[in-house]
Amino acid sequence: MIDESEWRRRVYQANMDLVRLGLVLFTWGNASAVDRERGVVWIKPSGVDYARLGPDDIVPVSLADGSVLAGTLRPSSDTPTHLELYRAWPQLGGIVHTHSEYATAVAQAGVPIPILGSTHADYFAGDIPVTRQLTQEEVEREYEANTGKVIIERFARSGLDPVSMPGVLVDQHGPFAWGITVEQAVLHAGTLEHLARMYGHASALGVRLRLIPRHLLNKHYQRKHGPRAYYGQAKP
Repeated sequence: MIDESEWRRRVYQANMDLVRLGLVLFTWGNASAVDRERGVVWIKPSGVDYARLGPDDIVPVSLADGSVLAGTLRPSSDTPTHLELYRAWPQLGGIVHTHSEYATAVAQAGVPIPILGSTHADYFAGDIPVTRQLTQEEVEREYEANTGKVIIERFARSGLDPVSMPGVLVDQHGPFAWGITVEQAVLHAGTLEHLARMYGHASALGVRLRLIPRHLLNKHYQRKHGPRAYYGQAKP
């Protein structure tokens, strides 16, 4: 069982990796991990500058009810969104939210990121979806929790698997990404931003964009994921 200090270290490092990868500016982002054995979510504190952040600042909250379990710092204002996703999808071990430039631009446009090539297919098994707009009532009442609910609704409506589609664009807001671990969630957040950037560049070429054919999509996704994966080295 992973101890408290290791959870703090991993979530702290994940948040700092967002800075290193250029995915966050100022305090605009957060990463979390869930300890399902203990029912604890570890998340960045609200509004704390990354330059002042340390492992001891990471806030433990209850997965069941969101209450702060230790310390005096308030957790990220996006904590209710993370909690909704963790509760709905037990496969998740880590979640990242950023306002990275290109992914946020596409989210603000309210369009999905179409799967145009093999780089996309290596990590996302289809178009990266965009949610619907939140209603005025959803924004005014439990806004952050309702953000999680519209993400879950979007996936349920299209039968999407959060493991093979590890990210989403929240309409007129920004991207969320996740993974089996918090480290994988950071990887998917960085990949999502890169795919949004490439989509923007491809769109600027002024040609008709083509979706990747299914056989090439399947090949690239399955060579990295699932029982037929052969990319990389065998685990010892």
